[in-house]
Amino acid sequence: MSPHFSERAIILAPHGRDAAIAASILTDAGLGSTVVNALRDLVGELERGAGFALLTEEGLRTANLNPLALWLEAQPEWSDFPFVLLTQKGGGLERNPAAKRFLDMLGNVTFLERPFHPTTMVSLAQSALRGRRRQYEARSRLEELHRGADKYRSLFESIDAGFCIIDMVFDADGRPIDYMFVEANPAFERQTGLQGAVGRTMRSMVSGHEQHWFDVYGAVARTGERVRFEQHAEALGNIWYDVYAFRVGDPDAGRVAVLFNDISERRQMELALRESEERLRGLNETLEERVVERTEALERTQEALRQSQKLESMGQLTGGVAHDFNNLLTPIVGSLDLLLRRGVGTERERKLIEGAVQSADRARTLVQRLLAFARRQPLQATAIDIGNLVGNLFDLVASTCGPRIRVAIDIADPLPPAKADANQIEMALLNLAVNARDAMPDGGTLTIGAAPDQIKPGNAARLRPGAYVRLSVTDTGSGMDADTIAKAVEPFFTTKGVGQGTGLGLSMVHGLAAQLGGGLSIDSLVGRGTRIDLWLPATDARPEQASAPLEIDNSHRDCGIALVVDDEDLVRASTAHMLSELGYTVVEAHSGEEALRLMHGSDEIDLLVTDHLMPGITGTDLATKLRELRPGMRVLVVSGYAEGKGISPDLPRLTKPFKQSDLANCLAQL
Repeated sequence: MSPHFSERAIILAPHGRDAAIAASILTDAGLGSTVVNALRDLVGELERGAGFALLTEEGLRTANLNPLALWLEAQPEWSDFPFVLLTQKGGGLERNPAAKRFLDMLGNVTFLERPFHPTTMVSLAQSALRGRRRQYEARSRLEELHRGADKYRSLFESIDAGFCIIDMVFDADGRPIDYMFVEANPAFERQTGLQGAVGRTMRSMVSGHEQHWFDVYGAVARTGERVRFEQHAEALGNIWYDVYAFRVGDPDAGRVAVLFNDISERRQMELALRESEERLRGLNETLEERVVERTEALERTQEALRQSQKLESMGQLTGGVAHDFNNLLTPIVGSLDLLLRRGVGTERERKLIEGAVQSADRARTLVQRLLAFARRQPLQATAIDIGNLVGNLFDLVASTCGPRIRVAIDIADPLPPAKADANQIEMALLNLAVNARDAMPDGGTLTIGAAPDQIKPGNAARLRPGAYVRLSVTDTGSGMDADTIAKAVEPFFTTKGVGQGTGLGLSMVHGLAAQLGGGLSIDSLVGRGTRIDLWLPATDARPEQASAPLEIDNSHRDCGIALVVDDEDLVRASTAHMLSELGYTVVEAHSGEEALRLMHGSDEIDLLVTDHLMPGITGTDLATKLRELRPGMRVLVVSGYAEGKGISPDLPRLTKPFKQSDLANCLAQL
């Protein structure tokens, strides 16, 4: 290492002009320096040689210090590399707590607080160089004292191969029976697992060591012939070694040097390669069969993808149609409700109006089910009455199954409430009913049952112990074999013809049960029918009861001014008419932008009733802006979707279509 490199300063000051100023000061003092821009470059220059390093605190604060720490740890015993660290707060721990971190890592560090006088920097630099020169002198003396021994010991301890020197032990007949370890390097311990072997015999440490090892080393000690071999040492832990052994010292001493490597991993790879080749030969023998199977699997996957895309498109289309249908139903339901409450027409005409109202309510229910199919409804688990749910669904299931299938209901009494989502359970029952119908093409009986069930630990359904409601759907159809049952809940698996089923019915029901903390099981025999049990967690909570409709007071009173916002003219007009009858003075706006203009021009508006999905500003955005203008204003958001996506949870919401009583109930809760 030349003096130019051994006594130069390495400067790391990546911010501002600190590096240039420091280099200039050192140059004026006759000291050489090298400027680096990153910590990795600093470590590289330190490895080439240096007298000291000049660093700035901000250059270390955000850098990865691991490379520098590793370099410092790897210093030879004679080295204690000096650092000068420029700080903003000095090196005292009471003023600069971060200094302890640098002191602990750098070790030989002098802190220089900025601003400083150039003379102070030069003095610290010269002091650091003097200390470094003394370290170089100590290194020279150590090298002279230990050059010979260090060369041997360094090689002995640094090689990755295991190495040991042994003295052979022979019995009276000259048969090798043991050997004693004279020396052993660190790699010996790593590769054999034998600790503190020097001065001990192999038999004393591993009594079951195989005799062939003693025979080989004994032959080397007697003949002086060098040997190289691969051998298995089962007693050392099922290890394979690559060994090179040769005699050393006086031939009569029986001393042998052994150099070895653990090759167990290589042997395992060779074994795995042979097994892989055997499997490959087996695969080649059945290649044609596997190609056919893979082709069929690819075709099934492609068909499943088409069915999934079709289902997704149907969901999107259904959701959009249902949203528009809700907008159409809103003025119809509102108008019929007003006519019915006013008692318009003759008795026959009022019956016709009542029939129209019932049809509109059924249409609203149908739209809700369409939205559930399109997954546009909120999925929230609450306490539900399974008995009432099944009873209300009876007519729909019966009409879906057709006249050739008898539908029966078997509900236990009493039956605790179940924690589930009513819409999800309805969809699950409809899916199971359709599957049962398809399994009974010649007719049969479909039974929907529900009963309480106490699940114990270690049950076959792998449910958590506790109270459940077991909802069952049983048919007398064709049944399933064991292979079909095993695959029945896999997505897109179906036994129906192409285009006749998506294969998602049972998988959706299975996923629903798991999501709710329950489970699903299938019990079926070919020709004997199928029973599917759906376990739902029981709950102590009481099912929510539908609130009684608010009695509407049609007497004229002044409730204030209401601003109605909707881009659909008929919906807006219907809502405005309902509010007028409830005693409000109504102001209408066809968009959020128009509503904002009206609000800026009036301080008398007390209530905002706005549609959610509109061109431009949405109802939620409009409500947020108006609440900023008028913090105390009452707000009601109306949505054509049953879901609340995009609507702030703190905003009251009313779902289309609605009657005047629904509107009055919502307003009463504001």
